[in-house]
Amino acid sequence: MRRMARLAAAAMAVVATLGFIAAGGGAAGAATRTPKSLAANPYYGYYMVATCGCVFAYGAPFLGDPSQLGLNAPTVGIASTSDGNGYWLVATDGGVFAEGDAGFYGSHGGSHLNQPIVGIAGTADDGGYWLVASDGGIFSYGDAGFYGSHGGSHLNQPIVGMAATPDG
Repeated sequence: MRRMARLAAAAMAVVATLGFIAAGGGAAGAATRTPKSLAANPYYGYYMVATCGCVFAYGAPFLGDPSQLGLNAPTVGIASTSDGNGYWLVATDGGVFAEGDAGFYGSHGGSHLNQPIVGIAGTADDGGYWLVASDGGIFSYGDAGFYGSHGGSHLNQPIVGMAATPDG
């Protein structure tokens, strides 16, 4: 766990540095390649995803990304599979992209959303995932159970991400 904490801290430092670049401290066009989300690979390191769909792998295997597909919406989340050999990416429109051994169980892309999707989390057995919207709406796919949501509730601030419990 200490190793994971150190990796996460290092990754957040990279995100902060790249955020400076996107804010005008670097090359033109860097804003779309600025990482928006971080996922730890349980064995090899971590991944970051930028709004363009670009995946940055640090100490982890690069397994592909949807950056060349002409995405309909920016990617905002990434979640690693439990074996470290796959990951899911999610875009603000609910589109889900599975890479490596991550299974595809459906998406909300092309459907109406009240608010944009802001995160994704996989189940412990990799048999499904949850999407979360900024209004607290939860969308379950595969074997991910639905336990409730804040969709339609008043929130003082928007939801910005989610994490699954260890037992999914």
